[in-house]
Formats: sequence, C-alpha cells, structure tokens
Amino acid sequence: MQHNLVLYNTLTRKKEKFEPIHPNLVGMYVCGPTVYSDVHLGNCRTFVSFDLIFRYLLHLGYKVRYVRNITDAGHLEGDNDEGDDKFAKKAKLEQLEPMEIVQKYTIGFHDVLRLFNTLPPSIEPTATGHISEQIEMVKQIIDNGYAYEVNGTVYFDVDKYTKEHNYTILTNRNLEDLLNNTRELGGQDEKKGRLDFALWIKAKPEHIMRWPAPWSVGFPGWHIECSAMSRKYLGDQFDIHGGGMDLAATHHTNEIAQSQACNHTTPSKYWMHTNMLTVNGARMSKSAGNGFLPGELFTGNHPLLQKGYSPMAVRFFMLQAHYRSTLDFSNEALDAAEKGYKRLMNAIALLDKIVPAKSSQIDVDLEALTARCYAAMDDDFNSPVLIAELFEVVRLINSIYDGKQQADEATLQQLKKLTNDFVFDIMGLKDDQLGGNSDNIDRLMELVISLRNEAKQNKDYATSDKIRNELSAIGIQLKDSKDGTLWNKI
Repeated sequence: MQHNLVLYNTLTRKKEKFEPIHPNLVGMYVCGPTVYSDVHLGNCRTFVSFDLIFRYLLHLGYKVRYVRNITDAGHLEGDNDEGDDKFAKKAKLEQLEPMEIVQKYTIGFHDVLRLFNTLPPSIEPTATGHISEQIEMVKQIIDNGYAYEVNGTVYFDVDKYTKEHNYTILTNRNLEDLLNNTRELGGQDEKKGRLDFALWIKAKPEHIMRWPAPWSVGFPGWHIECSAMSRKYLGDQFDIHGGGMDLAATHHTNEIAQSQACNHTTPSKYWMHTNMLTVNGARMSKSAGNGFLPGELFTGNHPLLQKGYSPMAVRFFMLQAHYRSTLDFSNEALDAAEKGYKRLMNAIALLDKIVPAKSSQIDVDLEALTARCYAAMDDDFNSPVLIAELFEVVRLINSIYDGKQQADEATLQQLKKLTNDFVFDIMGLKDDQLGGNSDNIDRLMELVISLRNEAKQNKDYATSDKIRNELSAIGIQLKDSKDGTLWNKI
C-alpha cells in the first residue's frame, strides 16, 4: 500500500509530506525527562505520543534511530540561568549524592513507561555522559563568534545571532515583545543582552556537580546538552525533533540557535510538539495543586480521582485525543475511556471463540476499512480517527459473534490481522484487564505491591492499609514475608 504520511511541522506551522533526509532511515530525537523527581503525566503523554509515532514509522518499514535523552545535570530551577541546580537541591534535601537521585528517578521513569507499554528508544544518552561533546560544541560556537566568556561562564550572544538569523523562527514570536517581557538583568549584568543564555556555567564553591573545562570548573547549560547529544547520534541535521509544547519557546528555540551557530544548519527538518494536560478544564500544574502522578492515577489514591485506572486504559485515554490537542482529565472522561478500552479488548478476545462459517456475509468492506485506518495514521498520526474506525471493527466482531453476520476463516484472519496491526502493533495497547492472562495480573500486582511498599517507606500507613483492604474486598490477599510481599486469590 502506498503511504503519503503528512505531519504538522511547528517550524513551518503547517502539515508537510514526510520525506526523510535519507530514504528509509529516520533519525528522531525527543527531549527526555529531568530525573530529579517522579515523572509527571505531561511527560508520559509526550512519551506515549512519540511511542505511537515511533511504532507507526517502524510499521511502515522505516529503520528508525530514536534518541531520547536523560537530563541528569545542568537544569537550573529558572530558565534564565538562575536558581539552584535541581539535582543538587534535591540531593541536599534527601541527604544523598546527586547520582543517587538520578538513579532513583531514572529507574522510576523506566518503570512507569514499561507499564504504559512504550518501546525503549534506540539510544538513551545522559547529559553527564556527554560533557566532552558539550565542551567541544561550546568551543566551536565561541570560535564562530556567537558566544563570549565572562568570569568563567560562557553565554550565547543572541543579539549577534539575530543580526544574521531568525532567533524566533520556531515560535514566530516578536523579538521586541520577547525583550520587553524579559526582566532587567539586575545582578546578572555580566550578560551582554537580556536574552543571552548560558552554554557553560562556572560552579559556585558549594555546587556538587562540576567538571573541568577551558573556561572554569563548572557544568553545562541545559540547552547545550540536547544539541550535543542529537548531533553525536543523529548528525548535524536529522528528521524529527520532538517534545512537549512547553519546550518550544525557550529550550528548542535555543537548541536551533546553538546548532545553527555551531554547524551552520538547523538541527532538524520537522519539529513536533505535544499539547498540554488539563484537569476539569484547568491547566494541570504543581502550583495549582491539581496534578497527579501516574502511580496515583493507577491506584486512584488522589482527592481528585474517584478510583484507579489500569495503565492501558490510561494509554487508550491519551490516544483518544490527538497529540496536538489538549488532553482534559476528568473522572467522567477516564470512565468513558475505560469502558471503550474494555469494549475493544473484549471484542478482540471474541475473535478466537468464533467458529468460522462456510462463507462470509458481512456489511463492511474490510479492505476499505483498513485503508481508512492507514489514512487516519498518515494524517499526522490521527489516533482519535483511527479509534473511531476500530469501533466499527468492534461492532462487526460483536455482530458476527451474536450470529447476526457470518464470517469464514479468511475473513476472521483478516480481522485478526487488522486488530493486531492497529491495536497492538501501532497503538501499543495490550489486554491488562484483571480477567486477561495471568502474566498481566502478575505485573499489575507487582505495581500495586511496589506502590504499597513505597507508601510504607514514606510512613504513609493510611495508604498502605487502604491498598491492602481494597484488595481484600475484591478477593486478593496480601501476605508480608521475609522474601517480600506475596499475594493470592482468596
């Protein structure tokens, strides 16, 4: 089948036909998490969206090198090179080494993404593992005349850059407005211009994470990390650069400037951004107090949630919205998604129970339906439209099972291929209902037990007891032993 995949390019603000730089090879870089705390749902939505994109490109036969970094240094609290290093601050708070913080939250991040059934990236580089590449890139930017050093800190010269390039090409923001909305330098008057940002930061005496560089013992700026790592693994220019839309204005804008100043080319051909999350219509954020973590969503242990939802029901819920649309969490929307997910899984399970008829009499043209499923994905990975088409498949399967329509062996195989390709292979769903196979139940129980153990470690005995009691109410008994927590059905 001929595919005309089009995707929305933030850089040009329009849909474009996808044509990789090298035929059949795709280089894709997605900004990964800053691992100083539990991964939040906004991150998860981004990584589930790019997992869908990764899966579809693989399905179409492309060889994809998917690079998703881990930021484990240099991310200060403020975007304007101010405040404490997020890792050092958390390390002091918990009286740990910064790399213990990094390890703890990197493991947690991988655990959550495994529950969401995302494929691992091809390469997962860390910022601390690529300090030398970042230093070399900063040297090159200085040599090319777009950066300057003051007291051991190196800044990118935005004013010099804007004389020759469009600094706000990604967001199309007015440079004057940007300058007017950036506060006076105040104590940071070592910068030449208000929009200048740090490429290398001289470490204060109390700063724990530090490396020797030609300018000072210090640490990299946040933006240079992604430029250096994407360049190392994907080259000066690659196909897709992705992340959450919150990264476009500062992080990705500065990445483009750095790469252009160093390599004389924009780093990526297509820029793709996922939209934000809202809760009951209001933007989800820590400061608003309306954010919940994936673990809280799975257990239901949060004041805003009436109950918990399985990771696959949540993944299905995320895919019901287009990646460029806002995704609004509410108990009603989650309940509806859970019902839809169960309908889909239950219908697919029926396919193995249907006895083939001698001939087919169905009211759907399966080839046309398959073509519509591909058309949805070819149109900027439109998962909501794909899901609507798949519910036509659900209706058909239920009708055949009820004896209202007839399907022979060839038709049943066609239906199995269609659901396998789109539901499992491309959308990345699997049946994790408690009535599903025992492997799914085991994994779900592992998650519940680990969340309970975490609650006990945090001396949150109310949550720990609630998990035990709620499980008991549905016929599952937990037993704590020296080998850990065991479970069995009562």
